[in-house]
Amino acid sequence: MVEEKILKAIELLSSVIKGKRNVVELAFEALLSEGHLLIEDVPGLGKTTLALGLAKILNLSFGRIQCTSDLMPADVVGVSVFNPATREFEFKEGPVFNNVVLVDEINRAMPKTQSALLEAMEEKQITVDRETIKLPSPFFVIATQNPLEQAGTFPLPESQLDRFSVKTSMGYPDVSLERELLLEGSVKDEIERLPSVLTVDDIKRAVEEVKKIYLSEKMADYILSIAWKTRKSKFFRYGLSVRGVLVLSKIAKARAYLKGRDFVIPEDVLETFLFVVPHRLIPSYEYDDMNKQEVVKSLVEEVEPPA
Repeated sequence: MVEEKILKAIELLSSVIKGKRNVVELAFEALLSEGHLLIEDVPGLGKTTLALGLAKILNLSFGRIQCTSDLMPADVVGVSVFNPATREFEFKEGPVFNNVVLVDEINRAMPKTQSALLEAMEEKQITVDRETIKLPSPFFVIATQNPLEQAGTFPLPESQLDRFSVKTSMGYPDVSLERELLLEGSVKDEIERLPSVLTVDDIKRAVEEVKKIYLSEKMADYILSIAWKTRKSKFFRYGLSVRGVLVLSKIAKARAYLKGRDFVIPEDVLETFLFVVPHRLIPSYEYDDMNKQEVVKSLVEEVEPPA
């Protein structure tokens, strides 16, 4: 079964990225719900390892975009180049033409380049010289941004953050795991040794199976109640968008799928909402420096889950 293969893939990847099983699960949930993942963290905590390992274990092509202030949209999506031999323009594909794309330090790219990338993420296609070109399927972006360095960066506005299904952080490993990493050395060799346990068809089949996970009317009302809590809250100018509501239901379905169920329960929402909701909300001016995660958590606790 495809579900068993995916669980095996999660186990294998978690054995390399030690102590970060929840991040690995979130990455798979974003992939299976046809979304994308944003990781906000300082450098050197395993973001690249996660992207490389995911591509290797799923037998998918991998591309990397290192964002800088001089990165142009053509560097991301590709460019038409004139071929003197054929006297025709030929399209040279950019790094987005891969199944798994790591976009490192997305907040260092100019807004115009960010927009080109985010359009590709949303539409799963690009337009060059008035011609529309489909991107590979599946297409999964793992973007990173460094929260500490603000000089020379162009922070993503909430309207664009909304394009990411899930936002999380890797965080430092605990002392015992870090000691283990220190003694074992680089994980690069471990990534190389990872077997490919799924095919592209397996992933596409899993995506379709996740779509069929049952969401009851009570669970739909529960998700909507959470959304309206954020919309009516004095802490936010703009609450959870319609897109955010749909994504929360999709991620909850993916969590149910990984737990071996064909229906969504409140725990699927409660375990994932902090990674789906806060980054989509725009704070009120007077509460601009609040902790959005804490506020959202308290709002969700006020909503009675269905029995």
